[in-house]
Amino acid sequence: MELLTIGAFARLSRLSPKALRLYDELALLRPARVDPETGYRYYAAGQLGRARLVAWLRRLGMPLASIRAVCALEPGDAAREIGAYWARVEAETAVRRDLAAFLVEQLTDASGREPTIMLALRHSARTDRGLVRPTNQDAVYAGRRLLAVADGFGPAGPAASGAAVEALRFLDEAESLPADGELGVLGALEDAVRSAGVAVADLARGTNEVGTTLTALLWTGTRLALAHIGDSRAYLLRDGELCRFTQDHRVSPHELLLSKALGGGADPVPDLRLQEPLPGDRYLLCSDGLTEVVPDARIRELLAMGAGPEELVAAALAAGAPDNVTCVVADVLSAD
Repeated sequence: MELLTIGAFARLSRLSPKALRLYDELALLRPARVDPETGYRYYAAGQLGRARLVAWLRRLGMPLASIRAVCALEPGDAAREIGAYWARVEAETAVRRDLAAFLVEQLTDASGREPTIMLALRHSARTDRGLVRPTNQDAVYAGRRLLAVADGFGPAGPAASGAAVEALRFLDEAESLPADGELGVLGALEDAVRSAGVAVADLARGTNEVGTTLTALLWTGTRLALAHIGDSRAYLLRDGELCRFTQDHRVSPHELLLSKALGGGADPVPDLRLQEPLPGDRYLLCSDGLTEVVPDARIRELLAMGAGPEELVAAALAAGAPDNVTCVVADVLSAD
């Protein structure tokens, strides 16, 4: 078998010799032969396909652990995994784009803008065990300025979702929000989610078997600050059109396995954004017990008819409700 030196192989595969040495150490791309005296690496021409795949995946920004998993799959499964990875990248990029737009707006001279319209928020909430699950692992909170839905999983799922919601309660109970504007509100909300992550991690004891999603809206009086992690959802109905403004943190769009959640000891990094509400807007927070059995078109229809959480939960029950169902509906009103 003809072998290529590491330099020749690097040129053909578009990987540097330094990268090839690293991938050897990580058992991602082992050389065909290593000289026992000099330690010099040699590669077979048949390894070029795998090496080029690694190079292209690195250009995509895929982490090395994920590349190792993709390279171990059959071509069809590998293609699906790459597609799922890129869908997650696009979703996370969209969240960062929205946050960047908000920062630009905040740091731009605000002179000449129209005065902010003072608004009020009216809301109600409902949670139900569903028709199959023996216990309700969802938790919900709807206070004067904080709305939150958490969907726990694992043996301590109810405790995990409850701990996550409890960690955010102080934002609702405090006399006032941070004084440094909406950037401060987003920071306070992120800090609260991180505290929730610590609380859930204590229950999980370092495993991935216990955790929870968390989707929360914090009302500032003029805007809604969102923090989101997992696959619970937030929707907006405006002028009859329904828009989902959270992305499911799933391993792939068609799997229920979460790529991000609170628990397991990982530092939670929630999606953050600000929503600018208008009078007449309707906001919905819900666990996936609703969205897995009630399609978005039906959710839009119900919200447009003025339905509240009771009617949405009833729709899930009518569809079989194999999971717990939790909904919070908030209506934006003119303050006067």
